[in-house]
Amino acid sequence: MNLIEKESIRYWRGEGLGYKAIAAKTGLSENAIKGYCRRNELGGGYDPNTCRHCGKPVEQRPKCKPRKFCCETCCQAWWNAHPYLVEKKAHYKLACAHCGRQFTSYGNRGRKYCGHPCYIAARFGKDVSHYDA
Repeated sequence: MNLIEKESIRYWRGEGLGYKAIAAKTGLSENAIKGYCRRNELGGGYDPNTCRHCGKPVEQRPKCKPRKFCCETCCQAWWNAHPYLVEKKAHYKLACAHCGRQFTSYGNRGRKYCGHPCYIAARFGKDVSHYDA
């Protein structure tokens, strides 16, 4: 790990990014990021007991996932201001097994057909008119 990578890790941790997001930005492994942050006491750039958006105290519930925002309004406002941090991993570009057309599937990488008409045609041999989705 060179000096530039170390400085970028320090910067992104200061911005509040997690290990996985920093690993994606720098090209290093997530474990390398974790190790560096633990050795250098880079716990994160924000106080976990304050709202990321407005800075008000956040009431944490025991035995629950830690809260980052004081209310739903602050949560929506913060995510609207930081859309580049949203991970959109669930879009898959696939080819239909029946007609061969390219289509995009959200959340299902095992999908075989672009739509119901192609499924029916492939499964039952019926020639159903294809629709443009």
